[in-house]
Amino acid sequence: MGDAGPIEAALREAKEEVGLDPQQVAVAGCLERLLTVTGFLVTPVVGFVAPEFQPIPDDTEVAEVFEVPLEFLLEEDNIRMSYRERLGARMRVHEITYEGHRIWGATASMLVGFISLISNEKTNI
Repeated sequence: MGDAGPIEAALREAKEEVGLDPQQVAVAGCLERLLTVTGFLVTPVVGFVAPEFQPIPDDTEVAEVFEVPLEFLLEEDNIRMSYRERLGARMRVHEITYEGHRIWGATASMLVGFISLISNEKTNI
């Protein structure tokens, strides 16, 4: 990744993975860095994407693209905890199921952090 900052890296990855032109994103900012269970330290970047954006997933990197309404994520009952085993340790992970899609691990944790920030309260999840 070189010396690119988190915003530049996120915009580059979004372009590569789903064809998102950086000109179609108004970056709002970054969330707190997150250490994943696989050992990566990531900085989630939040932005507003132009409504006319149509994803073109790179099938070597992305299986599918789907949207989850913010209202759905704001309902605390829609975010569950599950457990995974990694390197002999049992870890709690967030899990969200929406219309047959399962979001878990780092992505779900990033979403929970975002929800906590915009709702101005810590979640109990």
